[in-house]
Amino acid sequence: MAAVLTEMSYRDAIRRAIVEELDRDKDVFVMGEDIGRYQGTFRVTEGLFKKYNEEQGEWRIIDTPIVEPGFTGIAIGAAMAGLRPIVEMMTMSFSILALDQIINHAAKIHYMTGGQVKVPLVVRGPGGAAKQLSAQHSHSMEGWYAHCPGLVVLAPATARDAYGLLKASIRNDNPVVFTENPGLYTTKGEIPDDPDFTLPFGKANILKEGKDISLIGYSRMTMLNLEVAERLAEDGIDAEVVDVVSLLPLDTETIFNSVRKTHRAVVVYEDWKHGGFGGEIASRIGEECFDDLDAPVVRVGGLNVPMPYSRVLELECMPKVDDVLASIYKLLK
Repeated sequence: MAAVLTEMSYRDAIRRAIVEELDRDKDVFVMGEDIGRYQGTFRVTEGLFKKYNEEQGEWRIIDTPIVEPGFTGIAIGAAMAGLRPIVEMMTMSFSILALDQIINHAAKIHYMTGGQVKVPLVVRGPGGAAKQLSAQHSHSMEGWYAHCPGLVVLAPATARDAYGLLKASIRNDNPVVFTENPGLYTTKGEIPDDPDFTLPFGKANILKEGKDISLIGYSRMTMLNLEVAERLAEDGIDAEVVDVVSLLPLDTETIFNSVRKTHRAVVVYEDWKHGGFGGEIASRIGEECFDDLDAPVVRVGGLNVPMPYSRVLELECMPKVDDVLASIYKLLK
């Protein structure tokens, strides 16, 4: 029997994943800033406080003070004791305050105890620019965390991937950093009506087959690359779109196979171009696919400036369809 599919928004897919895992496992709970009666800054936890705390009399949805190191540390301790906390950061930019907890503790405890202690923790929230949230609220943090062994780092672009990967993250025994670009929350996709549906880590997706050039990205930039591919098709250029999805572990096999087929690659990422994770992808392509390339690997990233408040300037700082097209046409000359 074919799986029954339901169309829903990226935001609703994440909420559904959380609800199903809360109902499946009593060790799962959610904690973060304004996720209770306020129902979350981006409304991901809408209705959860009422359902679990008020109607069922359980403390499964915990509002925290604005103390990221404190509540992240509490979550790590709870995970070490056998619970499965989901920490929602109001914005992943605020997780900078909890870097010591996440990198020096969550990511390393399993290794430093010789495998005796597990940390089944999910740190999730909006990462990247939203709309006029300015310099301190617009960071793309996924590349920072992908630098650190001991973490799983995910940046899904579709509702289906967000749903399946978040459920897998909650069930996993390792700490997971799960980033959700605010620009994706209202996008829609089909997800299976199966509470046991999960997706594996470390698997990239080919969202569009092509033969002339590989467009490689993750999170919101995957959707940008799909738009770019449509524009290229008007000029007879057949682009392949690779959605990286998982930064750590990274599915290099899918990326390399695409590049070996098309012989050209453009890596697009919203993070600052300088030092961003797209540079890691480009470097690996250069190392492993050098003889397959007909042109240098091109990176298209965000401008190396603090994010402005002005909407006009904000849009100038993020990769746009025309930016990617200009890089491609230059590459194809």
